[in-house]
Amino acid sequence: MGSTPVRTAYVDGVRAVRAGELDADRVADQLIEQLTDAELFGLLDGDASPWLLPLIPVLLGKRPFVAGAVPRLGVPGIRFSDGARGVVIGRSTAFPVTMARAATWDPSLEREVGRAIGIETRARKANYSASVCVNLLRHPAWGRAQECYGEDPVLTGRMAVAMTHGLRENVMACVKHFALNSMENERFEVDVSVDEHALHEVYLPHFKAVVDAGVDSLMTAYNRVRGEYMDVNSPLLTDVLRDEWGFQGFVTSDWVFGTHDAVASLDAGMEIEMPLRLRRARELPAAVRSGALSRETVARAAHRILRTMVAHEATREQTEPSVEAVASASHRELARRVATESIVLLKNERVGEAPLLPLDPAIRHLVVVGRLAALANIGDHGSSRVRPPSTISPLSGLREALPDTRITIASGPSAKAAAEAASAADAVIVVVGLDQHDEGESVVTGGVEVGVLGRVFTRGPLRALFTGLAHLASRFVRGGDRSSLALRPSDATLIQAVTAVNPRTIVVLVGGSAIMTEEWRERVPALLLAWYGGMEGGRALADVLTGAAEPSGRLPFVMPTDVAHLPPFDSTAKAVVYDDMWGQRKLDADGHRAAFPFGFGLGYTTIEHQLMGHRFDDGGGAARVRVVNTGDREGSTVVQVYAADVALDRPVAHLLGFQKVTLRPGDESVVTVDLDAVPTLQRDPTTRVWSPRSGSWSILAAQHSPISWEAAHPLWQ
Repeated sequence: MGSTPVRTAYVDGVRAVRAGELDADRVADQLIEQLTDAELFGLLDGDASPWLLPLIPVLLGKRPFVAGAVPRLGVPGIRFSDGARGVVIGRSTAFPVTMARAATWDPSLEREVGRAIGIETRARKANYSASVCVNLLRHPAWGRAQECYGEDPVLTGRMAVAMTHGLRENVMACVKHFALNSMENERFEVDVSVDEHALHEVYLPHFKAVVDAGVDSLMTAYNRVRGEYMDVNSPLLTDVLRDEWGFQGFVTSDWVFGTHDAVASLDAGMEIEMPLRLRRARELPAAVRSGALSRETVARAAHRILRTMVAHEATREQTEPSVEAVASASHRELARRVATESIVLLKNERVGEAPLLPLDPAIRHLVVVGRLAALANIGDHGSSRVRPPSTISPLSGLREALPDTRITIASGPSAKAAAEAASAADAVIVVVGLDQHDEGESVVTGGVEVGVLGRVFTRGPLRALFTGLAHLASRFVRGGDRSSLALRPSDATLIQAVTAVNPRTIVVLVGGSAIMTEEWRERVPALLLAWYGGMEGGRALADVLTGAAEPSGRLPFVMPTDVAHLPPFDSTAKAVVYDDMWGQRKLDADGHRAAFPFGFGLGYTTIEHQLMGHRFDDGGGAARVRVVNTGDREGSTVVQVYAADVALDRPVAHLLGFQKVTLRPGDESVVTVDLDAVPTLQRDPTTRVWSPRSGSWSILAAQHSPISWEAAHPLWQ
């Protein structure tokens, strides 16, 4: 239990709201009445000095970044912590990356993760977490793909809502990056063109779902949309977010280079410049004195910030978590469970009389090869980096799970040496894929307008110094967008060398999004996607390989047979067009079969689906699906319900809903799946009214994105 707070105007206001004596709006107004001008302006940007800019990567891992604290009145300000797979401050639980958690298709499990991250965030003295990233995976080459929930708006929305609910039990939740942010190298400059249909019906529904779920804050993206940077984009920040969606919280900028105009951004609806005292500290007071900025606009922003803080603190969990909760045994166990449920089994062919997996319990000699086998490889080293107190590698997990098996490691670069070791083994596990050098957050480049730091940075020695440091950093920190969707050539060579000498070869892929497998896939009898599995990822992998746990993950994106089947991706582009065809939808529309379709994943048992009935209208609905385990062991499946306009020559599948279910051998259950109507609707840009799309729509229950619609039923009844 924490100590009793000292009586202050803010603390008294929170108590009054909790007791039902005042509402948060009234308390916010009372606080604003007591603020000095300096304190009022101080709410609208970070509290740290601009000279701390070079130290941000270090300080982000040490303490919360504070904005808008008013010690005199007891206002704590927003106390910021990232990140998407755990708390970035100190030594914290490293959960699997967001994309891996999307592969669980389990919102209830994601809410548990959100609650754990919220507890650890609060234990580190932060009250605000930017852990909800909902940008769609338009192309798997996006460097920060691992931080999102995949390519589908419905899956993304439901998982993000669960994360939001979990976080908000203890801290304010921030969703990012609003909007259309899904490329990394040119994120500071790229201008995204998008029509009304794609914008509102593809790229925004999951943001709205999180807003409807009560998210406290949004973070704007660096990029431009339709020619305007997002911090000054009033059509989205005000017309859509505030007026159409009714958002009541506050908006912050992305860090340092996300505020392009101190006054215009405030007018547009961006409340806080993060994380330093930069443009606004220099420009807002003079703008109010000159009349370029109204005091009412300043007060409106301050009200939104204070109202949100007070309302959240009055309703959050009252018990202060202890620092002992950080990386606790229960959170480690949760990390292991999530990692286990995220692993996707893509292939499991028979070798001899039985499928290669799970491994024979009596296996005597196992060879583990690949440069990632013994590494603590848990994802990007950018702003989402988590530093756990320990990490279990794939090799360590296998040695722990198979203490009586001789395990030989060959993790060096020599494919010949690996093949020699593999030739005498009962089975071989190849661990290959990506790490922080292949994909991740990009460093700042010299192309960024550093005038945000002040006039002395616009030219001369300080600008040259800043640009030089950025270029120097880029030589040592790679990351960014991926240059290829294939494995490194040495990894592909390793797979081919090992499979040539041992048919009992299992390939484990590590990474944050799709990896092309066509070069070697047919040679491999067993293939798994294990993601960046977090601090317990090695144990989770061993659980699945040995059969101690079921591989229950399902793909949150499509894995194509040809990169050309995806939308074009240019990591150097200054302008891009986003339409409504990407991922599985583009493959469907163009008539291409996937290597592994969206939603795909195998298990160690067989489960059948049958749609029993449904109700549906433009407000949503529900489907009843009979599910039977016809195999000989307990297992799980994700019941997925899709709709498509079957009048089209090539129907395009739209996910409407899903439900994970676990069954014992021979058991059956009728599962109710809630259905989202948005994928079947269209928005009138003039009236903002949503209505059903034209066409002949049908509905189908499946275990992945459907190939055929012959067994479908009419959707509208």
